[in-house]
Amino acid sequence: MSLPGALPDKPVAPEGSSMHEWVKADWRRKMSDNIAYALLVYTALQIFVTVGALKAHGESLLPYLALVILVVAIIPACRRFEARWNRLDDEQAHDPALGRYYRRDRLLLWLLAIGLPFAITGLFKGLSLLTA
Repeated sequence: MSLPGALPDKPVAPEGSSMHEWVKADWRRKMSDNIAYALLVYTALQIFVTVGALKAHGESLLPYLALVILVVAIIPACRRFEARWNRLDDEQAHDPALGRYYRRDRLLLWLLAIGLPFAITGLFKGLSLLTA
C-alpha cells in the first residue's frame, strides 16, 4: 500500500507511451553510451595511428606531441557533450523533438573520435617531413 503523493519505485512512462519506448528514448543515456563507445574507438585509433607514426619517425618528438594534443583535445569535447545532455530533466530527456539535436551531436562526436587521431597525426607527419 502506498501513501498518497508518494513517488513510485520505478519511473513511470508518460500517458500514451509504453515504458519500453520511454526508457529507450532517454537522450541522456544514449549520449552517455555514445561517448563511452566513441572514447574506446578514439583510444584504439590513437594507439594504432600514433604507434605507427612513432615507428616511422624514430627519434622525432612530433609524434609524442601529437599524442599529448590528442589526449588534451578529446577530454573537453566529451565533457561538453556530456554536460549538454545531462542538464536535461526527465521530461526533456524523453522528448522526441530533441532527436535531431541528438543526431547532430552524435555525428559531431563520432567525427571527432574517428577523425582527430588521423588529422593530428597527419599534420605532425607533414610537419616532420618539412623539418627533415
